Amino acid sequence: MYEERWSSKSPFQAFKSLPFFTDGSLFNFQLQQHFLDESSQRLDNSANSRHWPLLEYWNKECRMTDVTSGFHSVKSHGTIVARTHLHDWLILLLLGVVAFILNFIHPFYRFVGKDMMYDIKYPFKNNTVPFWAVVTGAIGFPMLAFLIIYFRRRCVYDLHHAILGLSYSLLLTQVLTDTIKLTVGRPRPDFFWRCFPDGKDVYDKLGNVICHGKASHIKEGHKSFPSGHTSCSFAGMVFLSLYISGKIQAFDHRGHVAKLCIIFLPVVVATLVGISRIDDYRHHWNDVFAGGLLGLTVATMCYLQFFPLPSLDQGWGPYAYFRALEELGASTHAANAAQTRGVADDGYIGLQLASDSDSDSISRAEDVESRKR
Repeated sequence: MYEERWSSKSPFQAFKSLPFFTDGSLFNFQLQQHFLDESSQRLDNSANSRHWPLLEYWNKECRMTDVTSGFHSVKSHGTIVARTHLHDWLILLLLGVVAFILNFIHPFYRFVGKDMMYDIKYPFKNNTVPFWAVVTGAIGFPMLAFLIIYFRRRCVYDLHHAILGLSYSLLLTQVLTDTIKLTVGRPRPDFFWRCFPDGKDVYDKLGNVICHGKASHIKEGHKSFPSGHTSCSFAGMVFLSLYISGKIQAFDHRGHVAKLCIIFLPVVVATLVGISRIDDYRHHWNDVFAGGLLGLTVATMCYLQFFPLPSLDQGWGPYAYFRALEELGASTHAANAAQTRGVADDGYIGLQLASDSDSDSISRAEDVESRKR
């Protein structure tokens, strides 16, 4: 049956008609090309063979295995992927606990003299962008992009690693930012009005301030460097920008500059958040610059831990997905070899021909011997 089915097609064309390539829910076109390039060479090497059980085996495997159809859904592989990275999630939980504890630690109360008040006597204003809005945006917008890509491509590796990478990016940035804030203790630009809400400044005999303002305001007034709003925004938005640039292949050397507008949009949002911190007199300009640089660096490192550079040919998918494809190729190659040996043992390839040839040779030898007698 399979010989009739495949006899009119070249091995390359026959392989393209397998369910893996005809399924409408394929991961993407590059995955097609990946398997076509690797598999066509193996099939072309056996183009002269009339035995197609290997293709029959591939056909069955493509129907049974999610990997070959481009599927790694949460339902089929989610538990396995989560267990594989269980230690990463545990460390992430520990980072969350550390970030929570840092909120209750008092910062270093740096010496603040009367002659220093010129740079820290700006008005005490409300936040233009509250921190809850920064966290919501830094998590919500990337998560929306992750889910859209997942429902389109059904790759749990991509979804899991994107969420894990974003979570590490945000929490690592938060822990580093709060640690630096607490150890540096730099006064905010509005520190004077936090320390002396009535405008009457008081100093001790050493010239240091004696604040009589609200304790929580004074505590936050010593957390100027670096900007937490800016670092958190850049941690989330830069990760999103890298993720999108990989998916749309913004650096494919085809000169589609319009793609840059898409990937720069999250960075612009993070930059505006940083500018708002200067306008609200909550941070000095170098606080914002340091926060943006910190968030950008951590986000880039966390992204590259799970995904290739967006400029690479395989920048559209996570490392784990390509490792799964390699493992699938190795297991399939071994299965094909076993199938070939099984067919040969049944007499479908060389052994049957060899046994027939040996039988003919023995018959000829017996005829010659009888004639001599």
